[in-house]
Amino acid sequence: MVEILRLPVLRDNYVFLLIESEGSRAAVVDPAIAEPVAALLQQRGLELVLVLQTHHHHDHIGGTPELLERWPGSEVWAAASDQIRIPFQTIGLDGGDQLELFGRPVEVLSIPGHTSDHIAYYLPATAQEGPELFCGDTLFGGGCGRIFEGTPAQMLASLDKLAALPAATRIWCAHEYTETNLRFAMTQEPENQALAERFERVQNQRALGMPTIPSSIGLELATNPFLRCRQPELQLASGAVDAADVLAEIRRRKDVF
Repeated sequence: MVEILRLPVLRDNYVFLLIESEGSRAAVVDPAIAEPVAALLQQRGLELVLVLQTHHHHDHIGGTPELLERWPGSEVWAAASDQIRIPFQTIGLDGGDQLELFGRPVEVLSIPGHTSDHIAYYLPATAQEGPELFCGDTLFGGGCGRIFEGTPAQMLASLDKLAALPAATRIWCAHEYTETNLRFAMTQEPENQALAERFERVQNQRALGMPTIPSSIGLELATNPFLRCRQPELQLASGAVDAADVLAEIRRRKDVF
């Protein structure tokens, strides 16, 4: 069993701690800053043994060097193709690699688009636990990441890969963007009742200071326009038919929303 803790840091980032349920080891996903992670580890008497990096942006790797100073034996998993921008990685990974974390299998997914070397970590369901996805900045609640280094076609392929995971998969994305994303989504697909209901629910959650993460693949398939680029409503709204062109247009609109 693996316990997952969500740490809000900076303005809207999330850092995730994965804790061995019957032990004293922990892993951290995309530590933007070190101090909140270190404080929690010390408070619970945990040893950091692993850092999982999804991509090279500073608000995902910024805390890793300091954590490695405090726990120098920790492994760092990251994309092998991003060795220059994540130089402290100890194990370079490629899409399709399979590993193990505290007894749970981990599958590495290559999901370029936001950056050219972005990866995700997928923990398939076990007899005791459901499936979990740590996807960095590729898929968000109600949205997707900006396309900085990739192409719309790459982003579409990456999102399709994530969309094919089991509907029950919990999505641990790295930012609390859901409310803003859904506000935009409503302008693209205003007749989507599932979207309208989710937007109202999320507004209430955020008004109370509650997180909206994790989401799920099933929820995103019903309400996230970037996973719905083949829907006639979004084809009509975007003025495009090809799914990559639909994604490119609604991403362009979101960038200036």
